[in-house]
Amino acid sequence: MNTEKAVQRKTSKHHASLIPLVCATLSFCYGANAQQATGTWDASRLAVLQQQINEQSQKLEDMRQAIGVQEESLSRLQRALDDEVLASARARGIQPAPPHPMLQSAPAYAQAQSRPVEETRQPVGQAPETDDRPPEVAQIFDQPGVLTPPGKFVLEPSLQYGYSSNDRVALVGYTIIPALLIGLIDVRQVKTTSATATLTGRYGLNNRFELEAKIPYVYVNGDTVSREIFTGTAVDNVFNSHGDGLGDVEVTARYQINRGGPDKPFYVAWLRYKSRTGKDLFEVVTDCITRCVGNTTGTGLPLDLPTGSGFEAIQPGVTWLFPSDPVVFFGSLSYLHNFKRNNVSRTLVDGQRELLGDVEAGDIIGFNLGMGLALNEKAAISIGYDQNLVAKTKQNGEAVAGSVNVTLATLLLGGTYRFNEKASLNVALGAGLTRDTPDVSVTVRVPVTF
Repeated sequence: MNTEKAVQRKTSKHHASLIPLVCATLSFCYGANAQQATGTWDASRLAVLQQQINEQSQKLEDMRQAIGVQEESLSRLQRALDDEVLASARARGIQPAPPHPMLQSAPAYAQAQSRPVEETRQPVGQAPETDDRPPEVAQIFDQPGVLTPPGKFVLEPSLQYGYSSNDRVALVGYTIIPALLIGLIDVRQVKTTSATATLTGRYGLNNRFELEAKIPYVYVNGDTVSREIFTGTAVDNVFNSHGDGLGDVEVTARYQINRGGPDKPFYVAWLRYKSRTGKDLFEVVTDCITRCVGNTTGTGLPLDLPTGSGFEAIQPGVTWLFPSDPVVFFGSLSYLHNFKRNNVSRTLVDGQRELLGDVEAGDIIGFNLGMGLALNEKAAISIGYDQNLVAKTKQNGEAVAGSVNVTLATLLLGGTYRFNEKASLNVALGAGLTRDTPDVSVTVRVPVTF
């Protein structure tokens, strides 16, 4: 009994000594668990924050993309407005693009934002289909200021009529007194009538670039009324000749340099190449068998008239257009270079060939100015001035005897009437201002868009 009590007392003392150890162990374990729980909570909170950051980043990226889309749409809107100004000034007839959603009221903007992005986008350079277009500016110069829309083809048949008359008096002799001439007089009148039918095709490759090709067919008739020198006759002789056939085919490329805008000029650079597919003056038969070799008979005139210039040429230039409500000012500046021909000879009436050597036609500096005004929705008129400075013709490196610099000046008046959105009628009248310029010319064009 005492032994059991002693054992119990000993066990109780042992248990009592273990209590502090158990408490310390529990305290350590609780602290470790609490620290582990705190670490877990921190990691979970960090994960939530990271997720929120990712969501905000995604929202920012979406907003950045939306802003990019809006900026692109605004840029397209600005380009469309510029194109509308250019087209209106040049008589393209493009209607203004609809207002951008950001320029509308808040409900309209919210409604536009609720639609897919594709629905709010406007195709670049594409005008709405409409028949209510501004009137066209009448074309009076050879180089038009209007570029063909991308993917469109314009077929333009035209007919040009021209008439010129020149008088020439040659005096060969010596004067005894101012009122008395001893010698011979050559009085000659040259009257030339021409008609040129041209088929022109233009195709727009993009908003700023187009290609053009011209195929002319030429008919020309010349009447020379003369009382020839060295013959001693008092009777006027009439020498008639004519020619018809394919003219010189041309190819032109045009590129719009800038977009311009209201009260800002538009510039279009172009490069024209002219072939010599037409029959030239060296190929026609000339009644020169006697006059050219020094005898005293013969006319020295071609039996047939040429339909081409006889020289290949290249012509760079720039056309400008300045819209200033209610009129449009336009013009161009160009330089035409004729390529030299080597070992040229002409055909005489008996089939012989007369060697002329190297021949180079004079280069031409050209410029023109014009002004266009719309009368109503379908009609417009233009008035302008065209001038060309022609240099001397050279033979074997020297100026041809009798060759001089020539100034060609023409006053032009034109009108346009638009039938519909695809076809219009253009008429231009030209009056020569110098003796070397055709007295009158009339050009009729009917451009049709496909």
